[in-house]
Amino acid sequence: MARGAQLPWIVSDELWAEVEPLLPPRPPCRYRYPGRKPLDDRRVLYGILFVLYTAIPWEYLPQELGFGSGMTCWRRLRDWNDAGVWQRLHEVLLGKLRASGQLDLSRAVIDGSHVRALKGGPKPVRVRSTAASRARNTTSSPTRAASPSPQR
Repeated sequence: MARGAQLPWIVSDELWAEVEPLLPPRPPCRYRYPGRKPLDDRRVLYGILFVLYTAIPWEYLPQELGFGSGMTCWRRLRDWNDAGVWQRLHEVLLGKLRASGQLDLSRAVIDGSHVRALKGGPKPVRVRSTAASRARNTTSSPTRAASPSPQR
C-alpha cells in the first residue's frame, strides 16, 4: 500500500455521511438496558470492513484495533443487514453515481440469482448423471434358481 494511502477499512467522512442516516436507531434509554455502553457504529463498521477485507475469522478480530469484538461486529452486520441498510446504501450510491454521470451501464450484467423471472422460463432438460452406476446385486441371479434336490 502506498505511503499516506487510506486503509481500505477506514470509511471517509463523506461515505460515513451517507451510511449513518441509514443505520437503525439505538434504544434511547440506558436504564432499561444496563450493561456495557454500545460501541460507536462507525468503529464497528471499521471492524466489519477489516474482517471482510482481510478474510480473517470473526473471532480473530484484534481487540487492540478498538473495533470491538468479532462477535459484536458480526451481530451489528447481521442487524444492519436485516434492517436493509446495505440495500439502501447500494441504491443511494448508485443514484449519486447516476446523477453525476459516473455510472456506465453499458457493461452491466443481470445476475439470475438476484433477479426473479416473473413468467418463468423453459424447463431445463434433466441432466444425466455422470456418477458411476450402482453395482449389480450379487445375492440374486437372473438365472433360474438351483433346486435343492436333484430332479429325477
